[in-house]
Amino acid sequence: MKSAFTTAMTLALTVFVFPTESARGEEPFDYAEAGKFWSFQPPQPHPLAKVKQTDWPRKAIDHFVLARIEGAGIEPNSGADSRMLLRRASYALTGLPPNWEKMKGLTLEQQVEGLLASPAFGERWARLWLDVARYAEDQAHIVGSNSSLTYPNAYRYRDWVIDALNRDLPYDDFIREQLAADLISPEDEKRHFALGFMGLGPKYYRRGDLAVMADEWEDRVDTLTRGLLGLTVSCARCHDHFYDPIPTSDYYALAGVFASTEMFNKPMVEDCEMKPDGNTKKPDDADHLIREAKEMKNLPVYERGDVTAPGEEVQRGFLSVLGGGERVSFTSENSGRLDLAEEIVDAKNPLTARVWVNRVWAELFGQPLVSTTSNFGKLGEKPTHPELLDDLSYRFMQEGDWSLKWLVREIVLSATWRQSSDLVTEKVSADPTNELLWRMKRRRLPVEMWRDSLFAVSGDLDRTVGGPSFLASDPEANRRAIYVAISRLQLDPMLALFDFPDPNLHSPKRDQTTTPIQKLFVMNHPLLVARGEALAKGLNGTPDESVEKIYHLLFGRMPSEAEKDLGLKFLQQSTLADYAQALLASNEFAWLD
Repeated sequence: MKSAFTTAMTLALTVFVFPTESARGEEPFDYAEAGKFWSFQPPQPHPLAKVKQTDWPRKAIDHFVLARIEGAGIEPNSGADSRMLLRRASYALTGLPPNWEKMKGLTLEQQVEGLLASPAFGERWARLWLDVARYAEDQAHIVGSNSSLTYPNAYRYRDWVIDALNRDLPYDDFIREQLAADLISPEDEKRHFALGFMGLGPKYYRRGDLAVMADEWEDRVDTLTRGLLGLTVSCARCHDHFYDPIPTSDYYALAGVFASTEMFNKPMVEDCEMKPDGNTKKPDDADHLIREAKEMKNLPVYERGDVTAPGEEVQRGFLSVLGGGERVSFTSENSGRLDLAEEIVDAKNPLTARVWVNRVWAELFGQPLVSTTSNFGKLGEKPTHPELLDDLSYRFMQEGDWSLKWLVREIVLSATWRQSSDLVTEKVSADPTNELLWRMKRRRLPVEMWRDSLFAVSGDLDRTVGGPSFLASDPEANRRAIYVAISRLQLDPMLALFDFPDPNLHSPKRDQTTTPIQKLFVMNHPLLVARGEALAKGLNGTPDESVEKIYHLLFGRMPSEAEKDLGLKFLQQSTLADYAQALLASNEFAWLD
């Protein structure tokens, strides 16, 4: 029996914390007023900002940045030297250290074109998307040896993403195919791998239970809306959104799309065991996709999220605020996935391009224009350079035709991106957080780039594109880290140690920690020991020549006299392999200026 206190608290939460849509009246939101919020206004082109230093800008981006820098009474940093620009560009575009000899003598423009054409481009940029998509190959809850809910062939979706980015599939088509490739091209089964975007989402036991399925629908809505639209729509599952113009009915309009879709273990081999519904019995024999459910569903608004308290039924559809206050309903005979994709990528949608441009900007600068990359609502931060974000997002759609390669090229060839990372006292005093972008941010390589670099500089990196996954902590596995197995149940210890995001949820950004255990890993783990030994084996010559060659391979420069003397003294007391490992553990190798 409930106590009086429990009953009172339940009533309080019901009335004050979880208001229903009806508690707000028939018109719970003033959509005309809501539409004035910056992120709900369509991106527009802006005239170039006027600047004093007219010879500095190289791209439209630079005018917006320089105007704010000059407005603060300071100047942008001088440009980084050619060695640093090449290293920066190589990691930005391919996630790998540069081939110093191959790229020597080329202009930055020529280097960038070569890097954009490399198969490594898709491998590097796929990781950004896979974080957004909460990509993983199993579940957080596995009972004993029961592997029925795992995804042993998830890598086919990951490989589709890599290929799509290398082909420079326009971002609008990139989204369409991941939501509805089977509806767009029913016969082209290779394109159906794209459906892993939702098909690899979390699955829970007792999937016949309505409450369990409601949790799965929430994951789909949350991944979609935070990842693509920068809105926290899943907050409206139990009540109208407290801050953004998203009623509970909008949440269930979207959830209905996924309630009309089902996870599908599609047979990928002949003569495999089938269930009556067409799924394979063994996940190893399957492509992990989604398909139309046998029955299309419009969901009711479950009062306060309680599936035992259904209210008025809501037609499947899109967000009201993005339709000027009128929810676009999906009335086709299918689930509405394709309709949903079309609404998301409509050029009139004010969010999709902005959110993606902001994510790409964050990858290239180490700091986004909107710091809350997955929340463009009222609780999110406003952009530091709103006109820049507006103009670049508009041109990304119109001039760039949604091309990621166009967007990357536009940014990395700007004067803003070419600045040095030098700290200048007077500028730090004026803008300590570098909000004005007067310098490039110095940052540590993410774990995947760092691991790949260990194999690349020692000459052992396997550059084969695509294929099954491997364990990151395996010192003998020499493929790129994009092909590492990602587990929701037990993330690989190396990934977890170096701040890899939780694959159970959409990840808006990478956190960065510095711990003693990380340094102990670098000093003692068999992976680092083996890489030091491999690097040393490739060196022939005198100690002087070995020191110089290591510096050239790792840093693209000659050692200073002090560095050379220190290296020679080290080699008098220890091995070349130990010396190589010490430099692989250095900050200069792991950080990017």
